[in-house]
Amino acid sequence: MMLFVGLGNPGADYARNRHNIGFMAVDGIVRRHGFSPWRAKFQGEVCEGTIGAEKIVALKPLTYMNESGRSVAAAAQFYKIEPKDIVVFHDELDLDPGRIRVKIGGGHAGHNGLRSITAHLGPDFRRVRMGIGHPGAKERVTGWVLGDFAKVDREWLEPLLDDVADAAALLVSRDDAGFMNRLSGKPTAAEPTPKIAPAPAKPTAAGPEPAAKNAMAETLRRLLAQKRR
Repeated sequence: MMLFVGLGNPGADYARNRHNIGFMAVDGIVRRHGFSPWRAKFQGEVCEGTIGAEKIVALKPLTYMNESGRSVAAAAQFYKIEPKDIVVFHDELDLDPGRIRVKIGGGHAGHNGLRSITAHLGPDFRRVRMGIGHPGAKERVTGWVLGDFAKVDREWLEPLLDDVADAAALLVSRDDAGFMNRLSGKPTAAEPTPKIAPAPAKPTAAGPEPAAKNAMAETLRRLLAQKRR
């Protein structure tokens, strides 16, 4: 069993915020894989489904971002899920918009949701870091993450969320490299170099074949020998 956690803030006012891309990602996975309806539990919304042969519990904490760990810890304790089996989807300032990276453990880099989860469970959970870009100045960060995605962002955001849902089975099988490769459009392995058959030899200028030349030489040799007799 695994726990998929989307990070965000509850309520319609925050629904399209960059900070809520984790909610969006988990919503997409739940829809794509036919999970049960959402229900209130663990100070959040929870539902269940299967991806491949693995049972997945999906969770969206409704505690606001900086208390996300309380909700995640409650769900993990109830289902007896260890940190290594928890996958957290969250926004990442240090990645360009649309870029994805997966890592296990590490710091929180100022992300309040990660800080809260780490405080309750330790750092050794998996993180799907979903790039939203950086506004360029520290004082603009709060307004940036709590601002809505622009209309132009739909060109990369909607395809990205679809791709995350499509590739979720790779996260379940713990193929993080394959998941990142799928979303970056890179092949998972180098294609073998095709073997090219050697080109057929080009015919030489018109003239007798070697075997014909040999036969003519033998005939001339015999004629000369007869004359010498």
